[in-house]
Amino acid sequence: MTDRFELPAEVERDIFGSFDRNIRNIEEILHVTIVLRDGSVVVTGEEKSVGEAGKIIRQLARLSENGGSVDTQRVQYAIDLKDEPSGDDMFSRMDEDTICHTVTGKPVRPKTLGQQKYIEAVRSNMITFANGPAGTGKTFLAMAMAVTAFQNEEVQRIILTRPAIEAGEKLGFLPGDLQQKIDPYLRPLYDALYQLMGAENFQRNQEKGLIEVAPLAYMRGRTLDNAYIILDEAQNTTPEQMKMFLTRLGFGSKVIVTGDTTQKDLAPSAASGLEVAQRILKNIDGICFITLTSRDVVRHPLVQKIVKAYEEYDSRQRQKRERRNEPNNSEHRHRNEK
Repeated sequence: MTDRFELPAEVERDIFGSFDRNIRNIEEILHVTIVLRDGSVVVTGEEKSVGEAGKIIRQLARLSENGGSVDTQRVQYAIDLKDEPSGDDMFSRMDEDTICHTVTGKPVRPKTLGQQKYIEAVRSNMITFANGPAGTGKTFLAMAMAVTAFQNEEVQRIILTRPAIEAGEKLGFLPGDLQQKIDPYLRPLYDALYQLMGAENFQRNQEKGLIEVAPLAYMRGRTLDNAYIILDEAQNTTPEQMKMFLTRLGFGSKVIVTGDTTQKDLAPSAASGLEVAQRILKNIDGICFITLTSRDVVRHPLVQKIVKAYEEYDSRQRQKRERRNEPNNSEHRHRNEK
């Protein structure tokens, strides 16, 4: 089967990419041939594959025409979504949803369907939990939402916090006073704020007490009104710490909790406050839980492959443990029946 359609010259350049890299990716995965012939794009192959390739190219064309960037990551994501009905208008929906701009003028937008659902959940709920692997934009998008609300005067303050849990090194062995020991744990939050509002603007608001970046322990005993409150690395909280944090919520405030339950630095026997909260609070109105996956990773494509490989490994290990426990469970049930 052959599908032929015309595209503007500048759109063709975006879609084909440097050295036709984007088109080669589509050809290899869908087993089609894509060429430029007499000013038209011609797709040849089996009927289903040609239809999928045509759909992807048209999506990318709309993205390019709307001023969006057509890069390797976007092309791969369009391919991944080829079988999902919701993928048809995915690019147009996301590129219309600009949260804010960085200090360099770059628009901050959701780049995947998972991220789009995350942003919509934050807008619609008082408390939003986002659980997902590294690189899915959990923290950065939360910061973008907070900065936007602050600049629009929807809230008076931004409160950013993390549990200061050691990942292989004890705090006592790190150089400096207490603040210097804690700062490395908060550095990702500072980096995101610098990118979103500029170092000088951030420091000016921090000196006024309008933006606060602090360890989770500093939240105890406070009530936070008219604030955007973000708890990052929540998988490293205990259930008691999570309860303490959530009950800081005051009038006119909004809370975002982000974490990755596969990267806990707690003791092996310790329960994660993020996991416990999901079990306890899942049916409460005004609280939403969003799960991001390896498909929502927006870093280097290799990061997505690494995350996916670990997910598959964890799944195999879980299945092995379940199989090992099956005879014991059967024997236990047999004894109970007797």
